[in-house]
Amino acid sequence: MSPARDTIFALSSGRPPAAIAVVRLSGPRAGEALKALAGKIPEPRRAALARVRDPQSGELIDEALALWFPGPRSETGEDMAELQLHGGRAVVAAVFAALSRIEGLRMAEAGEFTRRAFENGHLDLTAVEGLGDLIYAETEAQRRQAYRQLKGLLGDRAETWRKRLIEALALVEARIDFADEADVPEDLVGPALKIAAELAAEMAAALAGAARGERLRDGLVVAIAGPPNAGKSTLLNRIARREAAIVSPVAGTTRDVIEVHLDLGGYPITVLDTAGIRDSDDPVEQEGVRRARERAQQADLILWVEDAAASSAQADAAIRATPSWIIRNKVDLISKNKNEILRHESGLSNIEFSLSATTGEGFEPFLAHLARHAAEFFGTEPALISRERHRKALENARQALARAIAEGERGREDIIAEELRLAAQTLGRLTGRVDVEDILDVIFRDFCIGK
Repeated sequence: MSPARDTIFALSSGRPPAAIAVVRLSGPRAGEALKALAGKIPEPRRAALARVRDPQSGELIDEALALWFPGPRSETGEDMAELQLHGGRAVVAAVFAALSRIEGLRMAEAGEFTRRAFENGHLDLTAVEGLGDLIYAETEAQRRQAYRQLKGLLGDRAETWRKRLIEALALVEARIDFADEADVPEDLVGPALKIAAELAAEMAAALAGAARGERLRDGLVVAIAGPPNAGKSTLLNRIARREAAIVSPVAGTTRDVIEVHLDLGGYPITVLDTAGIRDSDDPVEQEGVRRARERAQQADLILWVEDAAASSAQADAAIRATPSWIIRNKVDLISKNKNEILRHESGLSNIEFSLSATTGEGFEPFLAHLARHAAEFFGTEPALISRERHRKALENARQALARAIAEGERGREDIIAEELRLAAQTLGRLTGRVDVEDILDVIFRDFCIGK
């Protein structure tokens, strides 16, 4: 990115046309630019009506609300300004053209406003990641998790851990540096190792729920599998409540994996419709079956769909290791005394449903059970870890603490100090306090321009 001394501007609201278009500026010349367009700088943090003019021609562009946020009490920590304009394309284009002609101003890059907030100490890296997740959250559960990260769920905890580690490190280094001093207690390493053990246990507890938090960002993956013509695509369409897949009586219609992303009870679900699993001489269908098996193996749950009127087929051997439910479909085509809406087999992991994806008979109990399964899968307690980066950093810190504790039995105080220092540095990298330049571009690359 360009140096922070540049003043940047961008559209921070939705793509025009819209009711309102919010143009943000940040940097040392933000106030000068605001005065050039609006004629004055309003009182800090108070909206004021302004006539926005082209500084070069003096032509009136629009009437807008102008806001002024002098640094460091602003979102980025720099001087910031906003123009809330009418949201037409021509209005936004005219304002951008006027701003681009002011020396020292340029268009912002993706995520640059947030990056400046990080560089000025207004956000740590975990909060930045939470903000990114909040922007892209599609379900209520994702929104809750992202908002908690933005407000310091992990960052505050990691900073508390880091400070306690520094205290422990200070004890060990005092023992090393002042071992000959009479007023230095003999046992300083013991209390330091006690702190290390407590922190290692807390990190281990956080890591135990890591998979749940990471998966919430991606969603529960449910694969619909089974023999051809069992009604898999019809079931997908019923779950999605739209025609997401082609339905045909011809066996082998579905060749590739079809993905549908859903919000089910506030939780993200990805449903996969796969090719009918059977032996075939058709090379295209063979590839479809291979992909079906592969995706089903990677899923969190398999819905094995069978024709209720046909003899029961055993689930494909390649995917039996994945948790699965048996869906006996097409009950509308068999007699009522065989129509069993929901059955749990005690002692077995499988759950069986009988339903009709075509008519909807028995479908709602199945869908309600799937929603409950998603809620149980993700849990009710907020996950401290929501990204692979978080998990790896905490695991590295925990391992360093474990090594420090092991060295305590050998009495090697210099090694203990080094391991405690490494753990503290790892937590610093987690929040962005130390040596994170190599990961910044990765974090900010998915941000939108204007954020």
